[in-house]
Amino acid sequence: MSLRQYEYALAVAEEGSVTAAAELLHVAQPSVSQQIRGLERELGVELFARTPTGLVPTVVGRAFLREAEVAVNAARRARATARAGADELVGELVVAVQMGFGTRQLPGALRVLRRRFPRLEITVFEEPSSAELERLCRRGVLDLALMAACERTPADAHHLGDEEFAVVLGAGHRLLAADRVELRALEGEPWVRFDRDSALDGVLLTVLRDNELPPVTAARVSQTATAVRWAAHGLGVTLVPASAVPHGYEDVVRPVSPAVSQPVIAVVRRGAGPAETALLELLRQENWSGTAAFSRVS
Repeated sequence: MSLRQYEYALAVAEEGSVTAAAELLHVAQPSVSQQIRGLERELGVELFARTPTGLVPTVVGRAFLREAEVAVNAARRARATARAGADELVGELVVAVQMGFGTRQLPGALRVLRRRFPRLEITVFEEPSSAELERLCRRGVLDLALMAACERTPADAHHLGDEEFAVVLGAGHRLLAADRVELRALEGEPWVRFDRDSALDGVLLTVLRDNELPPVTAARVSQTATAVRWAAHGLGVTLVPASAVPHGYEDVVRPVSPAVSQPVIAVVRRGAGPAETALLELLRQENWSGTAAFSRVS
């Protein structure tokens, strides 16, 4: 087995056909077919089921592809590290962020990183589920992750600061007259909530329970920006990380009492290379205090 075969199998799984995978990889279609057949023959299993709508990974195929993805990512990182010089770094950096975290801090750090390493390809995505984020970290898929909690060792996990949460009210809401909103004063308010497996919805449910507030649901959304916009238009109130409030909505946002916050932890993959190390140091230089977040929204 070879890494090329792994890459071909992953491309077929992503595209659903040999033809599309060949186009993605810029190789001839027979080459992809031959590599997949050879891989299945060597493994003694069928990785893909041939269906009328395309190629679909089998149960065994899905298990194999998960491990193949880890191997391919590790090889890419090894190549990038080997090619890293004083002024050049090529390869891919995969960053995942717990939804709502680092909205203010991450763009600036990545901008500096890109200026330092212009040939570095950076992939960033938000993950709603903290459990899924932890799973991706354990699998070695991520180079760096920002999350509220993790089971990694202190050598891999770095506490950057704390993210304070704020309540978003509708325009003209009676509680906008207060500098800080007492959570108990929100009794009877409907809430714009997040997906059920979202870490943000977990924070909200904990806050409501601790303050003996019923979880009256007005709507559920998948993104913090959507929750802010809907709350600002009077659909209900919502609770989001203060730094995740989009520009233009600062006037309908207030800190809460008692204060609600979560730690922001950067988890770096074991054996981190120069790109991960540089990004971690840039993130350390950002201001993660709750006070800084509210300087923008109050």
